[in-house]
Amino acid sequence: MKKKKTTQRPAKKNGANLDRRNFVKVLPALGIAGVAASRMPLDVLGQTPVASPTPSPSPSPSPTPAPRITEEMMRQAEKLIGIELTDAQEAMALSGVNRNLDSYEAIRKVDVPLDTEPAIAFHPARARKELYAAKGKFRFGKVELPQFKTIDDLAFASVPQLAELLRTRRITSTELTKMYLARLKRYGAKLFCVVTLTEELALKQAAAADAELKRGKYRGPLHGVPWGAKDLFATKGIKTTWGAEPYRDQVIDYDATVVERLEQAGAVLVAKLSMGALAQGARWFAGVTRNPWQPEEAQTGSSGSSAGAASATAAGLVGFSIGTETLGSIVSPSSRCGVTGLRPTYGRVSRYGAMGLSWTMDKIGPICRGVEDCAAALHAIYGPDGKDITVGDAPFNWNPDTNISTLRIGYLKNEFEGSGNQPANEQQRRQQEQRRNVYKAALEVLEKAGAKLVPIEMPKLPTASLRFILTAEAAAAFDDVTRDGRVNQLSGQSPGDWPNTFRTSRFIPAVEYLRAQRIRTMLMHEMERLMSQWDVFVSPAPGSASLLVTNLTGHPAVVVPCGIVNDLPVAIMFTGGVYDEVAPLRVALAFERATKWHTMHPKMDWAS
Repeated sequence: MKKKKTTQRPAKKNGANLDRRNFVKVLPALGIAGVAASRMPLDVLGQTPVASPTPSPSPSPSPTPAPRITEEMMRQAEKLIGIELTDAQEAMALSGVNRNLDSYEAIRKVDVPLDTEPAIAFHPARARKELYAAKGKFRFGKVELPQFKTIDDLAFASVPQLAELLRTRRITSTELTKMYLARLKRYGAKLFCVVTLTEELALKQAAAADAELKRGKYRGPLHGVPWGAKDLFATKGIKTTWGAEPYRDQVIDYDATVVERLEQAGAVLVAKLSMGALAQGARWFAGVTRNPWQPEEAQTGSSGSSAGAASATAAGLVGFSIGTETLGSIVSPSSRCGVTGLRPTYGRVSRYGAMGLSWTMDKIGPICRGVEDCAAALHAIYGPDGKDITVGDAPFNWNPDTNISTLRIGYLKNEFEGSGNQPANEQQRRQQEQRRNVYKAALEVLEKAGAKLVPIEMPKLPTASLRFILTAEAAAAFDDVTRDGRVNQLSGQSPGDWPNTFRTSRFIPAVEYLRAQRIRTMLMHEMERLMSQWDVFVSPAPGSASLLVTNLTGHPAVVVPCGIVNDLPVAIMFTGGVYDEVAPLRVALAFERATKWHTMHPKMDWAS
C-alpha cells in the first residue's frame, strides 16, 4: 500500500501553479535530488569531513538568496519522475536540488566536442573461441563475369565481378569511375540521394589505382572499385553535412577511420550520399531521398537514415556504399530498395570520424548488390584502430562455402505467418497474403539448400520499453543545438522528429536510463543463451521484433531481397552470434545463389 504523506499539503494559493517554463527548468535539478551532498569539504584520503575554518564575525550578514527551485516546483516534478516525498523530505532536499542546478549550469558551459563519448562503454559478449582462427587472405567464391559491350553495361555489376575485371585489366578504374560519376549526375538529383560529388578526388584515386594495377600491385578485391559514403563520415576538405541544416557547410579536417581504410584498400570515393537529418528517416535538407523502384512516391522514400546509400546502390550509381545503423538504418533502406545490407556486430568497425547518435548502439556496415560484396567491404574496414575503444579484436575470416546443412538455423515462425497482424482493408489483406507467399517460397528455398529450420522465439523481456536508451543518448549528443535553438532549423518539426524528441528526452531521469541499461544487460544474457543453441536465425525484414532486440544486444544481421510485392522489393534477414558475421553471410549467400532476386534492378526509364 502506498504510504501517505506525513504532513498535509497546504492549499495552493492563486498564482502558485507551476508555469511551463519553470517546470522545464526544474527537471534536470531533480535528477539526483535524493543523494544531494553536503557542502562540507571532504578529506580526499579518508573521505571524512574536514572542519571549515571559523569565519570572522560579520556585523551585517548578507541575506540568503531565495532558492530558484521551490518546493512547489519539486512537487509538480515528482509526478513525472514517479516518486512522492513528504514535506519534510522536500525541505531537506531543496538546498541540494538548487546546488545541483548550479552544477548542471556549470557543466553546460563546457564545450564538449560532438565526437566525445560518455565515460561508459557497451560491449557485446565475447566471440566464441572457435572464431579466433588466424586471419587469412580474403577470397571470393566462384565468380561469373558479366557480358558487356560498353562500360555502362556494368552499372549493376557486383563487387566480385568488378574486382575480377579490374584485376585482369579488362576495364580500368578511371573508366568505371567516370561511368558512375555520370550516372550520379544523371539520376542523383531526381533520387535526392547525392549531397556532394567528390569528382576531383575520385578521378585522382582512380588514376592511382590504374597505375598500381598496371605495375602489378594489387591491394585486394576493392582496388579501383568506386564507392559512396553516407554523409556522416568525416572526409578531409570535403563537406560532411549530417543531412541537417545547421551543418550543411561543415568541413571536418580529418578522415574517418572507415574512409582511411577504404582508401588503403584502393577503393575510389565518388560521392557523399544523403542521410536523414541527424540520422533519422529519409528526409534531409534538400528533400526526401527516393526509392528508385518508385521514385515518384515521396511518402515511400527509401526508408531509414542510410537512405542515400541504399538508393544509390540499388540504382547502380556506385559499386557499393557504407551506411550506419542505430535502430534499422541499414536493414530498413536495404530491404525497401532491394539491395543487400550487412549490419555487423556492435564494436566490429571503428566509428571514429562518424557522427555519433547513440554511443551504445551505433554500428557501421556496407550496403551492396550482393552478399560477397558485403563480406569484402567488411573485411576492409573492420578491426581496432586505437581510437574507438569499443572495437573488439575478433578476426573476420570469410568462408564462401554454401553448404549450410551443418549450421543450426532457427526461424521466427509466427512473424513469417503474420500472426497477430490484422489488415485494416482488402488491399492490406491482399498484400499480407502476397508477403506470406513470398516468405513461404523463401523458406522452401532455404530448406532445399540444406537448412533445417526450427521455430524459435525471442526473449520475453519488455524490449520495446528500452527504446528511450537511444533517444536519451541522442538528446545528449545534440544537447547543445537543442538548447541554443539550432535544432529548430531542421525541416522536420513534427512530433516524431528529432527536435521534439530531443526536448522530450531531457525529462528522462538518469536513474531510469541506468535501470533500462541494466535490463538491457539481462536481455544480452537471454540472447546469449538463445544463440548458444543456434548459429543463425531467420526473420522477415524489416518488420521483425528481432530488429530492436539485436540492435540493443549488438548482434550482426544481413538482409537480402527475396521477392516483390506491390512493385516493391521484400527482404529476408539472417542474424548471427556476436562477432560471427560469417555464419549469417553464408546462409544469405546460399539463398542468393539459389534465387534471382539480387539480379533484379529497378527500371531507370523514369529519368528519360
